[in-house]
Amino acid sequence: MGSREEGQTFDRLFTLAEANSLLPQLEDCLEAVQRGKTILTRTKKEIARASANASFGGGSSSGPHYIGALEQVGRHLHTVQEMGVLVKDVDIGLCDFPFMKDGRVVYLCWKLGEPDVRWWHEINSGYSSRQSIDCL
Repeated sequence: MGSREEGQTFDRLFTLAEANSLLPQLEDCLEAVQRGKTILTRTKKEIARASANASFGGGSSSGPHYIGALEQVGRHLHTVQEMGVLVKDVDIGLCDFPFMKDGRVVYLCWKLGEPDVRWWHEINSGYSSRQSIDCL
């Protein structure tokens, strides 16, 4: 296993080059998760009604779409997890990459739509505390 910092274990530590090299695959995964989440949100009420009426033989034509979206979200989040990347916010595509700085772990921080990793922050802070990687 990786380093332990503030009670957290990291499966992997990244270099900046390694983090940037994963961005195309990470973008694909996060966009697929967002598409799946959109389907889940759109069909949520109909699925809840079908579930409430299940004992009466209820069903829903949205069921296959809902289950497919659940599988899509789970599969792609699992792929990201296997990379060692930490997803912080699915809606905006916010991710952190554990990185060793001066003998301690910090996070390289990237958001879907950014061309490359340009930010970092301490592990006990977040997006609002991002600093330029030029400060590394």
